[in-house]
Amino acid sequence: MMKIGIISDTHGLLRGEVFEVFAGVEHILHAGDVGPAEILTELEAIAPVTAVWGNTDGYELRKRVPEVAHVELAGVPVVVLHGMQLGSPTPERAAAAYAGAGLVVFGHSHKPVIRQVGATLAVNPGSAGPVRFRDPVTVALAEIGEGRVIARLVELDPKRK
Repeated sequence: MMKIGIISDTHGLLRGEVFEVFAGVEHILHAGDVGPAEILTELEAIAPVTAVWGNTDGYELRKRVPEVAHVELAGVPVVVLHGMQLGSPTPERAAAAYAGAGLVVFGHSHKPVIRQVGATLAVNPGSAGPVRFRDPVTVALAEIGEGRVIARLVELDPKRK
């Protein structure tokens, strides 16, 4: 099984706790609203990163990463997008838009959710950046192998930077 770290909506804040939670992952998926490109460089110190840009990301990041990324991990087709393309993104909308994917990762709403929709596991890891409203600070961990994907949310301490 391949271990994957899933993160979104860092908005320029990469918490130290992410390095602890992502210790041992073999790949990281970032679903946009990254902030400065240095955030991706810091994540690359942990594992290879597949990232996309979100609606708040500037030109420098948009030059570096695509709007939608397609990657195959452990034989499973994976799609990463921010989610603004879907209006108000939901697992059902994300899975329908990329029906051939075994895993679809999106962000944008800051609402963490993991839901199996047909053959697709849709994951919004929530927001790992600055605290916003009453939204929790979360990331997700996934395991991919033998044609299947399982994932779980990990809540981070909002008081830790």
